[in-house]
Amino acid sequence: MVQRRGSVLTHIGPVRTCIGCRARTLPSELLRVVVVDGTVVPDTRRRLPGRGAWLHPDPDCLRNAEKRRAFPRAFRVQGPLDVERVRGHLEQCGQEVAGSPRDQQEARKQVDPS
Repeated sequence: MVQRRGSVLTHIGPVRTCIGCRARTLPSELLRVVVVDGTVVPDTRRRLPGRGAWLHPDPDCLRNAEKRRAFPRAFRVQGPLDVERVRGHLEQCGQEVAGSPRDQQEARKQVDPS
């Protein structure tokens, strides 16, 4: 993507669209998902074959994509798709982030030096 900053053009790299909220952002901020045997699975390493779709790692975007029936359109398949593996992945990621040791280290760093 090329953005214009004043009179200077800057290249910020490829841009992908979240199928849940339709926001355009960098691929590093999105989760790639693919279809394997009628099931939508997260592709965390971004190496699985087949057509991929991009989704924010946020349960709200997953709900929006389901409501809008965006998965069959994005993958160009007929009928409903099972998204339980993606839902489980998002729940697992949410728990790891909230209780990670890094959060505890950050809390310890905020000690008043006075």
